[in-house]
Amino acid sequence: MTLATPPVLGPATVPYALLARAHGAARWMAARGAGEGSRVAVDATGPDALAWFLGADLLGAAALLVEPAWTPREREAVLADARPHLAVAGTPDPAADGVAPAGDDGTFFYLPTTSGSSARPKVLIRTRGSWLRSFAALGPLPGPVLVPGPLSSSLFLFGALHALWCGHDPRLLPRWDPEAAAAAARDAATVHLVPTMLAGLLAVLEGRPGAGTALRTVVCGGAHLGAETRDRFARLLPDAELVEYYGSAEHSLIAVRRGGDGLRPVPGVRLDIRDGLLWVNSPLAYGGRLRDGVLHPPDGEWSTVGDRVETDPDGCLVVRGRDGAVVSSGGRLVSAEEVEAVLRAVPGVADVLVTGTPHPALGAIVTAVVEVGAGGRPALRDLRDAARAALEPGKRPRRWLATRALPRTPSGKPARAAIALQLRDGTLPAEPLR
Repeated sequence: MTLATPPVLGPATVPYALLARAHGAARWMAARGAGEGSRVAVDATGPDALAWFLGADLLGAAALLVEPAWTPREREAVLADARPHLAVAGTPDPAADGVAPAGDDGTFFYLPTTSGSSARPKVLIRTRGSWLRSFAALGPLPGPVLVPGPLSSSLFLFGALHALWCGHDPRLLPRWDPEAAAAAARDAATVHLVPTMLAGLLAVLEGRPGAGTALRTVVCGGAHLGAETRDRFARLLPDAELVEYYGSAEHSLIAVRRGGDGLRPVPGVRLDIRDGLLWVNSPLAYGGRLRDGVLHPPDGEWSTVGDRVETDPDGCLVVRGRDGAVVSSGGRLVSAEEVEAVLRAVPGVADVLVTGTPHPALGAIVTAVVEVGAGGRPALRDLRDAARAALEPGKRPRRWLATRALPRTPSGKPARAAIALQLRDGTLPAEPLR
């Protein structure tokens, strides 16, 4: 029997070994009641995660990839919202007899997670069609394709599936390591990165003149890429094309930048700037959010994640950063309120506000401004221990400041906008917490 290609990959030719394992995963899950409309939690990494994911897609089920770095609290919150019908792990056996693909472009296939403004992560839901359109918007890229990060990140999962859509077998690295990535790039034509990774890769290449790579395309997303990094790229990889994209977990690709041009909206994506905030109407957008297993569709055709933007004289999009209580750091969206809830429990903390401060590689770093109690300031060691126990690494503050009194709004809440402005201008009455 010919093994069918998972629908989310379109008509691409998939390597037989992966295809056989995806069908084996599908048969195993089907035998345990999974089918069209089911939700599956995949607690695996690398090629195993990819096989389970594609097996779920064959069945018309939506898969959630469990993040290994989640704390028990975060894992519990995500699974409570996703309410998976089945959990899988390990390595699926290959199957000689396949399953018939179920569903269509409107079928839900993926449950990405992202931090929200509350103290629990958000579980979103995506259709096949939204990512098939996203693949087409990015377009064909040369292979082999290097994907040097965990598939539990939607950015790297997108890179791996896009590689398969292009007809290439993705080369996966289990975690980011600039030395390993530089070695793998010697025979990879495309790589998917976030700005901090690109900076790390360029640093390795800069320290090894003449080492060289086979890279022809570098795809960079997840955060703003600074002009300094862009200039280093042009100097160190003069024969490679830099493709930058701007998007969100809710909207997928919004705009793409190629060459010397600016960010241009993806065809079919409509943008509207209202009071400095970007609103998006897109066929690539998400299908809603899951809360306690119940799907809540988006409110209307237009939606925003609170990004402040403007346009330049050429009509290109200029992204100024996320509004409100979300920090975009190294390609990850971090809920400030989630981090604050953890730190407020530390003795000596009267209150705390978490925001982002500029960083040349990460875009921003998570910064905690701690209002100290009357009994004295908390120990930095205790704050770090609390963050390590309750938050995955990307959410933990990297900069710590202490102040006697946080600026507040008339309602008594910490004034986020005012504090961010004072941090930027160097006028906030705070000092490093040691």
